[in-house]
Amino acid sequence: STSGLMSHFTGTVDCPLYREVIKRQAETEGREPKEYINPEILQLVYLKMLREANVEIMLYTFVSDVIMENDAVKGVIIESKSGRQAIFAKRIVDGTGDGDIAAKSGAEFFIGRESDGKMQPVTLMFKVGGVDYSRAVFPHSFESLVETAKGELQSLAHKNLTSPMGHVLLYPTYTPGVVTCNMTNYIDANGTNVEDITKSKIACQLQITEIIQFLHKYAPGYEKCYLLETAQQMGIRETRHFMGEKKLTENDITEAREFDDWIVKGAHFNFDVHNLTGSGLDKTGAQDKFTQKKGYTIPYGCIIPKGVENLLLSGRNISGTHMAHSNYRAMPICMALGYSAGIAAALSVKNACTVRAVDVKEIQKKYCEL
Repeated sequence: STSGLMSHFTGTVDCPLYREVIKRQAETEGREPKEYINPEILQLVYLKMLREANVEIMLYTFVSDVIMENDAVKGVIIESKSGRQAIFAKRIVDGTGDGDIAAKSGAEFFIGRESDGKMQPVTLMFKVGGVDYSRAVFPHSFESLVETAKGELQSLAHKNLTSPMGHVLLYPTYTPGVVTCNMTNYIDANGTNVEDITKSKIACQLQITEIIQFLHKYAPGYEKCYLLETAQQMGIRETRHFMGEKKLTENDITEAREFDDWIVKGAHFNFDVHNLTGSGLDKTGAQDKFTQKKGYTIPYGCIIPKGVENLLLSGRNISGTHMAHSNYRAMPICMALGYSAGIAAALSVKNACTVRAVDVKEIQKKYCEL
């Protein structure tokens, strides 16, 4: 949400932690609570919340391996400027997004779409300054059609931007004249492969010049815009899907199924599958809207990987189908998943039981207490 330079939180969820984050960001900025993100302010909010919770933070560090005892994860090997170190833990939550810890532990997974392994395209977000807000347009979705003197903006992008670019997504910010752009696009990249990540980062970086030239020529209010900032981190939408004790499906979502063992509730978003072979949305009907106003739940079994002990999943790497993932990958829902995974890990240690034996009713009670 910060290093990826996201413009706003998409989707929503009934989670006290998410509401607290939105509230604190607004209070820090002195404005009404909104879903828009100010990356610099949000970083401060996150850091303060971590310090309040007495979390020991290690920046510039990544997990290179796991320490296993039979089928149980006992710790991780980390790499940093300090060299190689081992950290032992009673329980571990994999919040890497790609499920790096779970994969190294031997947990079963599949990548991308079930039929062919294709993953959603990746994006490098960026910001432009010098936008005339009095005239500017802000198409916020692929279906946002904006008529201009030169034609409809999405059609113009499809015709004039080099493939796999071809869409216009522009989001206002709270900084005068600054707009967040979600317009770079790179397909067939595996977010767990460093060569693919490198190629996609370079390709998207080079796309920005062409995009800004397009905005100068076709987008009202952007005639004098200029590149202000690019994200530090690539926006990776999809990689590994792990096999859990339960699997969330698109039918569970469309029917707003209420699981008795829920650990996330009131989740709400669209099926957001970007075109796996070009720009825009997937062409298989993924753009159909999710209309269940009450939202859906996610069961505890989705964050427990099969065949591995002491480990919990959180975020977009949980157990679910490719299509369901396009919904629950939204940041508020991932935040709620991490919140519950942390609660479950703590209860497992406190009650001296396995993560599978944790009383879900206790998780649900703690979930609502913040």
